[in-house]
Parts: sequence; C-alpha cells; structure tokens
Amino acid sequence: MPYASSHYPFNAKAKAEFLTKFPGDFIAEGLDQTRGWFYTLSILGTHLFGTFPYKNVVVNGIVLAEDGKKMSKSLKNFPDPSKVIDEIGSDALRLYLINSPVVRGEPLRFSEQGCRQVITSVLLPLWNSTNFFLQQVDLLKKVQGHDFMWSTQALHTDMNVMDRWILAECQSLLQFVDKELGQYYKLYTVVPRLLELLENTTNWYIRFNRSRLKGSGGLEDTLAALNTLFEVLYVQIRALAPFIPFLTDTIFQKIKKHIPKELEEKDMRSVHFQRFPTFQPELFDEDVERRVRNMQTVINLGRLARERRTLPLKTPLKTLTVIHSDQQFLKDVQGLQTYIVEELNILELMVSDNEDKYGVQYTALPDAKNLGIKFKKNAAPIKKALPSLTNSEIKEFMSKGTITVAGCDLTAEDLRVSREVPKTKETQHLEVTTEGALLAILDTTLYPELVPLALGREMLNRIQRLRKAAKLVPTDDVKMTYKVMQGEAKELEAMFKSQEAVFAKAVQGGIVQEPTEEINGAVKKEDGLIAEDTAEVRDLVVMLKLWKVE
Repeated sequence: MPYASSHYPFNAKAKAEFLTKFPGDFIAEGLDQTRGWFYTLSILGTHLFGTFPYKNVVVNGIVLAEDGKKMSKSLKNFPDPSKVIDEIGSDALRLYLINSPVVRGEPLRFSEQGCRQVITSVLLPLWNSTNFFLQQVDLLKKVQGHDFMWSTQALHTDMNVMDRWILAECQSLLQFVDKELGQYYKLYTVVPRLLELLENTTNWYIRFNRSRLKGSGGLEDTLAALNTLFEVLYVQIRALAPFIPFLTDTIFQKIKKHIPKELEEKDMRSVHFQRFPTFQPELFDEDVERRVRNMQTVINLGRLARERRTLPLKTPLKTLTVIHSDQQFLKDVQGLQTYIVEELNILELMVSDNEDKYGVQYTALPDAKNLGIKFKKNAAPIKKALPSLTNSEIKEFMSKGTITVAGCDLTAEDLRVSREVPKTKETQHLEVTTEGALLAILDTTLYPELVPLALGREMLNRIQRLRKAAKLVPTDDVKMTYKVMQGEAKELEAMFKSQEAVFAKAVQGGIVQEPTEEINGAVKKEDGLIAEDTAEVRDLVVMLKLWKVE
C-alpha cells in the first residue's frame, strides 16, 4: 500500500482511482520491516508527489519466545498455535496479543499463562454477566409474569443514579474510542478502556444493583435496571466484537430475542452485522461520573483499610470518617453514602473538612535518588531538615508545589507527602488510608453489639455457597433447615428472627430449626433434600439443609 495495491503506475486505468486513495489513511508493518518499507514508501511519495504516502503509521513489535529469544523452528521454543487455540481459545489468544506491548511496537514474550489469564479476567466475567442478566429475566417472568423486551425509551426517564452512571460510562467510552481510533489509530489505548467498562459493569454496577435486578424495588424499577444492563451488554459485545468475535457472537445469539422488531438491524444473524454503537449525548453525564468515581475512591480506601487489619467484609464495623478539603467531594460522598455503608459493611459514614480535629500529622519524605542527582552534597542537609517541617509548611508546599529546605528549592518531584493519625493508646484502633487530598479513617473496633450482624452476614454467605454448590438459580425457591451441632442454638435462632427480611431473599421458603417431622407442614425430612453441608461460623457448628418447595 498504496502503490502495489493499485498496480501504480503500470496500470493507467487505475491512476484515477489511485489518486482518490492517496495518501493512504494508514500503513501497518512489523518493527523489523520499518527501515526497508516505511522509508522506501516515504522516499517514493516525497519524490513523486511531494508528500508522505500515508497519514498514520501503525507498527507492531516482535513476538518472542517466553525465554526472550526469537521464535525458531529449529529450537522449537514456541507452543503449537493449533494446540493453543484448541485448549485456550482463539478469542483469548487474540485479546492477549491485542492488549500486549506488541501493538505499541514493543517486543512481547509470548506466554500461554497470559492467554489463560484473559479467560479469567475478561471472558468469564463477560459471560457471567450475561448469564446473570438472563437469570434475572427468567426470574422476572416467574415472579411478575412479565416478558422482558429492551426499551430505549426507558433509558431516558428519571433513573437510579447507578443506571445513569453506567450509561454515562458507555458514552465516555464511545467518545474515547471514536477519537483514539478515528483520529489517532491508537489501538493500544482502546482495549484497556473497553476492559475498564467491563470491570465497572461486573464489579460495580451488577454488584451494587443485584437486589434491584432481582426485583426488590418493584416492576418499574426492575425493568429500569434490566434495560440498563441490557444496553451496557449490547454496547460491550458490539464494541468488543472485532477483538473477541466468537464469544461476542455467542452472547448476541442469547440476548437478541429481547430486542423488539422495531429496534432490530437489517441482518440479525450475527453481532458482526450490527452497527458499531454510537455516542448518545443525552446519556452522557460528567457530574454523575464524578460522583460515582469519588464514591469508588472512598470504597477502595475502605477495602484497603480492612485488608491491612485482616478484617473481611463480612465483619460489621461502626464508622468510616472521610476527610477532604473539597466540599464538592464531601457532598458527592454523602449523596451516595447508602452504597458506601452497604459495601463496606459499616453502620455510619462521617464526612469532615477539619483534619485538625482528628490530629492528622503531615510528613515530608525525600525522594532519595532524585535529591542525590539534583543536589548532590546538599542532599544530606535537606534530609536532616525535613522532619522539622510543620503541618502548615507542608500544606503550603502541596498547594504551591515548591518549598525551600536547607537553602535549596524543592519541587513536587523531590518530595512525597504522607498523612497519618499518630498512633497512641486512644487511636490504635483506627486505620488510616489516603489518596491524594482524601483521607479515610476506619474504626476497626469489634463492638459487642455488632456480633449478631456479623453472624448474619457469615451465615448468609454459607447459604449462598450451598445454593451455588447445588447449582441453583435465582428462580429456584428452597426451604432451609438448620441444626446446631456445637454452640448456643438460641443465639442463631435470635439472629435469624431479627434478620428475617435479609434471609428471605436467599431462602424464599423459610427457615426452620431441626429436629422436626415436617418443614412448614409441607416437606418431610426424608423427602426433597437438595443439598446439605456443615458450616463453622464463629463459635457455632451448624448443619444446613436445603429442600425443594412444592
């Protein structure tokens, strides 16, 4: 391209057509061919037409063996491509290569394990999201008697904030893809953004809206959530179709029955006959994206604090305090505190812009390597003087970006700032995490009044595991019996009674303590058993059994 493809200048008839395509939109070739091909094209184009013969250059790197050597038939240091495709799949192989340094013109050490990681991190989450959607559609039909059909009109009504957010994320993605591919041919920036949308769909939208998708808010709210999830899945499979063509088409075949006739494309045989999704400005919302992004930051810091103290999410905690000087940030967090409280399993979220109230201490830490290069002999006096800096001086440095220490002018690249609550007997139960101007303080005290909540959370987790082991789906109603093998039965009985509404979603048929001849007067002990398991929860050992509901 562009000379040989038109047989120019030897085919006189092709000259007119050639001129309409010259210069070409892009040329693509491996890194090892650039000198022999790109340079030759450039010389010819400049000499004949006074311009480069291409507008964009796409260069791929070289795929090496896992040991870093060039792949060689004689060395046999590469896996059999047919075996890789048969065992791992061509979709995983394609996405592994497309999302690798190769598309940036850099070398890649090919790894079969890397292909397998694509399955677990990308393909399975996309597949599971689709299955989850289809299960909720079946549940809607069973409970409400409603056949779900996608409605674009439902996407433009007054919606839940998480619905608006994930739809706005889709629009941001489409804007980005159009710019990066249409203007700059940057394939290597597009795939990570596509995968980011998948991450937001599976680990944020679905996770935070499970109860809505299952019907907890009534028919109208359930349809709004299902329409949103369908829209996101439909955008994703069309956008990912060029990269993982087989899985996306399989998903399309499963969900296309929910597209009404008036919204169908001309050819519905395959996802590859569908138009690429286009930007819808009416669904774009920068404000809601900012709000949820701030919420995500707080939740991630809360999770990190729990990890540092080895406190799983099933353990209820009392408070998380968020400190930030930006009132808009605090307002965003307060507006979405329901999600933060539920996800982090805390009783209360507190916000403040007053660090002094909590005794926050600033510390300026040196970048030893940078200081040594820039200041040489003066680096030692600078390091010695840093501990004497006050909170106000460090805050001023963070604001201005410069500070004078030991007679030397330092910038942001010379220092990093840490913030913490000094460890004392009164504060040792607090875990502090920071990101930029945000500081989060988690109270990790295990208060006695939180024990029943912790017991309920852990027991619910065991029930869900048992349902999963029995391969039950949301449309399967079950009853449950339990028998305390070790520990105090009254404690568990009181917990089930106080949290009855929570367990009703997991065990629609009710919970009964054994021994008993009948369960709710319908299912006998020896009949209809689906699954059983022994669960160890805190000081209790409990036998759990799931039964059919007639």
